[in-house]
Amino acid sequence: MAVGLMERAGHLPGLPADAVEWRTLTFRRGAETLDVAVPVLTEAQIAELATRVRTNARTYLRCRTVAEIAAAIDRAVARLLDRDDPWRQKAERLLPLVTGYDAEMVRLGLTGYLKTFRGPELRKFVAEDFANPAVLDDFQPMPKGGFARAFGPELLLHVWAGNVPGLPLWSLISGLLVKAGTVGKLPSAEPLFAGWFAEILAEIDPELADCIAIVWWKGGDEAAERAWLGRADTVVAYGGNDALEAIRARVPITTRFLPYGHKISFGMVARSALDAGKAGPAARQAAYDVARYDQQGCYSPQTFFVERGGRVSPREFAGYLAHELDAIGSKFPRRALSMGEAGGVASWRNAEETKGFADPSRALLGDPAGSWAVAYTDAADGLSPCGLNRTVTVVAVDRLADAVPGLAPYRAFLQTVGIAAAPEELFALAGALGAVGVTRLCALGRMTAPEAGWHHDGRFNLLDLVTMTEIEGSAERAADTFAPYTD
Repeated sequence: MAVGLMERAGHLPGLPADAVEWRTLTFRRGAETLDVAVPVLTEAQIAELATRVRTNARTYLRCRTVAEIAAAIDRAVARLLDRDDPWRQKAERLLPLVTGYDAEMVRLGLTGYLKTFRGPELRKFVAEDFANPAVLDDFQPMPKGGFARAFGPELLLHVWAGNVPGLPLWSLISGLLVKAGTVGKLPSAEPLFAGWFAEILAEIDPELADCIAIVWWKGGDEAAERAWLGRADTVVAYGGNDALEAIRARVPITTRFLPYGHKISFGMVARSALDAGKAGPAARQAAYDVARYDQQGCYSPQTFFVERGGRVSPREFAGYLAHELDAIGSKFPRRALSMGEAGGVASWRNAEETKGFADPSRALLGDPAGSWAVAYTDAADGLSPCGLNRTVTVVAVDRLADAVPGLAPYRAFLQTVGIAAAPEELFALAGALGAVGVTRLCALGRMTAPEAGWHHDGRFNLLDLVTMTEIEGSAERAADTFAPYTD
């Protein structure tokens, strides 16, 4: 017998729930069913909510210091890190049901992710983008002379993707740190976490929470999308490149548009990491990067370039990686795939098996159930998409640097590289990889966990959101001539 649960999504300051139309999204996992009610707003309600958020941001957020805002965020995040807190318990209970991910993977992933937003980490966010963070609070002296202050948008619209639990928190918090009134569009694939965070803030600082609206509209609803796009000062959007192109076409020319589209990430393992004592741990860390959230993030690896000449060969490393993926699968099972996802994995595996018939140096390692697979090749294959959902390719190379020229055609899509190499190799490769478009290098095992202040796709989390107002030195000097003391 199915067990039914119900939850209401979103955060609509000033709008009574009984005045809003609600639509139900249903999620099923095994015998459990969760019905999530999402708000469907009229154009009049959109206009009312946008005006309220904009006004609240102007009258409240602009009057608070960044330190005060960060302190409220820190308190909310502390609640979500506390496993005895009802909000955390709700997240652990419902997010696996909504996303299909293993409950323990969600629990560990949430904890690691949320720690990125504690108070000290938020200070890193601000300091990374602003040499003098006080520029967000008041006019500050500039090295060239004069003064400047940074202003966030009064209304910042986020269009979120739902491929990873809790993902909206990154841009939502970034908006609050620049004192922007925030409207977030919930993803249908995971419509809960952003609203929960706003509700927790409402318990901690109701006036701050009134500067946030968490809304929903069905993908492809051009009327609702245009209504929000036409009211925002800045739009931050995540998703597939086709969806982002459609949004771009509807964003007014005077509105700042910051898209984050499809990216490809990969790993590199140098021969210095391939002795008997280091290859096993490196493969374990690489397998974790592959398995975490089943490669649904842009920072998840799809290929590993492995250098020849170590005591452990690239082919042996592929075997180590396969062993570790099998071990992870027994601890953190892969989520159930949709028909489309299962078809993508099957198509990739079939293509790899076909290549193996023609080239005996190739191999495909995988479990009989098809829950993971590692393709190995000695050929000089470049970067290529895998089937995702715990499928990956290991490419043997004589030198890691040999793989770099083949990456250049993918410049617009490159993002993260997980790397295991000695210091000299690391910095030499970093220069070459940066030149072809890679924006982040990290240790194996950390690909899916960017550090606080990470420059997402090589850009700035906060600086891209603000405009600078300058008081030039000439204005300051001229003002002095009108002071009473000059008479």
